[in-house]
Amino acid sequence: MLGRPKTAEQYVDLVDQALFEIEDLRLAAEYDMDSMGAATEFLAELEQDVRKLRASMADGSYRFGKQDLPFVRVVAHQDERILPFKQLLLKINETHLKGLDVEE
Repeated sequence: MLGRPKTAEQYVDLVDQALFEIEDLRLAAEYDMDSMGAATEFLAELEQDVRKLRASMADGSYRFGKQDLPFVRVVAHQDERILPFKQLLLKINETHLKGLDVEE
C-alpha cells in the first residue's frame, strides 16, 4: 500500500498489522538478545501506544488529529534495521494527521 488507506477498515488493518509486527519483533528480540537487544528498550512503550490507539478505534473514541501520535517520538529515533516496519508506523501517523485517502 503506497498511499494512505481509503477506508476505516483499511486503517484499522494497518494498526493491527503494526501490533503483529511489534509482537514479532519482541519475540525475535527476546530470542536473540545479543543482536536485537536494543529493540527491547523502546518496544514496550511503542506497543503500549499502539494498543491505546487500537483500543480507541474499537471503543469509538478515536479522532483524527493535527498532532503526531504519541509513538512517533519513539519511532523517529529508530533505524530501520532495528525497526523494520518503521514505514508502516509512519504511514499510520500520516493517516492520523491527513485522514483517509478518500476521493471526492
